[in-house]
Amino acid sequence: MAKLTESMTNVLEGDSMDQDVESPVAIHQPKLPKQARDDLPRHISRDRTKRKIQRYVRKDGKCNVHHGNVRETYRYLTDIFTTLVDLKWRFNLLIFVMVYTVTWLFFGMIWWLIAYIRGDMDHIEDPSWTPCVTNLNGFVSAFLFSIETETTIGYGYRVITDKCPEGIILLLIQSVLGSIVNAFMVGCMFVKISQPKKRAETLVFSTHAVISMRDGKLCLMFRVGDLRNSHIVEASIRAKLIKSKQTSEGEFIPLNQTDINVGYYTGDDRLFLVSPLIISHEINQQSPFWEISKAQLPKEELEIVVILEGMVEATGMTCQARSSYITSEILWGYRFTPVLTLEDGFYEVDYNSFHETYETSTPSLSAKELAELASRAELPLSWSVSSKLNQHAELETEEEEKNLEEQTERNDNKGLTNWPGAGGIPGRGHSLPCHQGYVFTFHMSSRPL
Repeated sequence: MAKLTESMTNVLEGDSMDQDVESPVAIHQPKLPKQARDDLPRHISRDRTKRKIQRYVRKDGKCNVHHGNVRETYRYLTDIFTTLVDLKWRFNLLIFVMVYTVTWLFFGMIWWLIAYIRGDMDHIEDPSWTPCVTNLNGFVSAFLFSIETETTIGYGYRVITDKCPEGIILLLIQSVLGSIVNAFMVGCMFVKISQPKKRAETLVFSTHAVISMRDGKLCLMFRVGDLRNSHIVEASIRAKLIKSKQTSEGEFIPLNQTDINVGYYTGDDRLFLVSPLIISHEINQQSPFWEISKAQLPKEELEIVVILEGMVEATGMTCQARSSYITSEILWGYRFTPVLTLEDGFYEVDYNSFHETYETSTPSLSAKELAELASRAELPLSWSVSSKLNQHAELETEEEEKNLEEQTERNDNKGLTNWPGAGGIPGRGHSLPCHQGYVFTFHMSSRPL
């Protein structure tokens, strides 16, 4: 086992330094599964240069994931409409032109075949002959008649006659199929043009996220804004922490997603996005940042993905805007510069300061350490007060008992000479001083027993 570890270390030291975050350790001999490579001893990876964090979601919201080795490609054809909408514009326009051209050529060929089979080509100049389509004298004219039929232009030069039943049937088929093609392709182009992702281009996120104190609690914050005057209806915000983890059983989970609470239980995640808003996440015991301090943050390989979604007020379509923050884009001890000012009768937003931050005094300890310090600062105070009260009460009790014992002893010694029969005066009452200032008086009778 020691030899195997040593050989793997030698291989890693000679490997290239540019490695992807999903394959931090590259082993050529022997070839191991990805999970096994991630589970190698930690001291091997510590010797390597710090890797660059690979984004899961880019700043513009596009997901940095490529699907490979997809064998069930037929599933794309079952949803051909969505497939066409998702294509790039150049391919979409190419398919749009090709579909119309192919259908025109296909039906033009059929029109030419009908004329050729009926012998219309041989009786072009014969006025007694009734062709299927008048003035159809070749393939080009048949192609033009196909375009006129499908697009319902109708120039009036080429006309189908009532002596051609097969032509009438073909006319019905082409009209129906042409309407279907028009509806499909025009609908595809309309959806392509009015995609809600274009509306998301005017939803902006701050370039950095910040961590600072807010109402005495350590919080993670970022800012969102809408550049348009038309608002996003029912806007809501979500956040995910993307970080690889290893379970207690040794299972490696790459890019594990953890929810970051940005006000789900209090309703603060429902936004009225009229002016830029600062979204705050309180770092508490349920937060994944509970044990992360300022010194530890740059060492973490994590990514925060924020998702803003809602309905476009103008179209009613749902849009979604995304962005992400890696550790180098999280500023500890900063706050966002205010951008909203009150002018004469209205509020003005200065988007020049939208991404600006300023430094503020923030402890460098983690939220967990701050909570422990606060608890330690409170416990001795309450403990000292109660303990001192208890100690003072115990001392008073001990002093009272001691004084009572001493007083009792003195009274006993005095009583040996003052009581009757011991030199006292018969019939005279004797008083005994007691503790707390009380005096007990005893009266002895002089009558003989």
